[in-house]
Amino acid sequence: MAGKKASKAASTDGVDAAPAGAKSGGVVGLALLAVGALATSFATVFFLTPSAPADATPVCAPGESPTVAESSIKPNQSYVELRDILVTIGSEPATRYIKLKIAIICDSGSTSAVTDAEPVLVDAFTNYLRSVELTDFENPGFYSHMRDQLGRRSQLVLGGGVSDGVLITEFLLR
Repeated sequence: MAGKKASKAASTDGVDAAPAGAKSGGVVGLALLAVGALATSFATVFFLTPSAPADATPVCAPGESPTVAESSIKPNQSYVELRDILVTIGSEPATRYIKLKIAIICDSGSTSAVTDAEPVLVDAFTNYLRSVELTDFENPGFYSHMRDQLGRRSQLVLGGGVSDGVLITEFLLR
């Protein structure tokens, strides 16, 4: 019986010793993990960041003014607004539509040619807008493409010497 009590005492001591070692090893292990992660992060940033010489950084000198962009408005330029254009979008029933107000950019002497050609311009713009799908309007890059397409159509109708492009002054998609 003495042997059984001795083996129970030994196993109890062994069981008590393991959790105490695991707790201290766990804290030490977490500390080592944190230090390792910190060292790895530092090394990654330090070694992968390109080192640029101090002379390569541009410096603005005092009194230096930034370059000024030229105006896109020409001195003899006029804008002729067309009537509102209302077009249904898609092949489904007329539940979605687009309403546009467009101005044609032209020379001051060409405004009468633009007003005379307004029905033909509206027809050309309407034909293009009817071909556009609803999903196209969901793409933010489409609007500059649409302006370019409308500008091409105005140049086809009026001629390249009359039309300098279009401005979309109002846009409503419902």
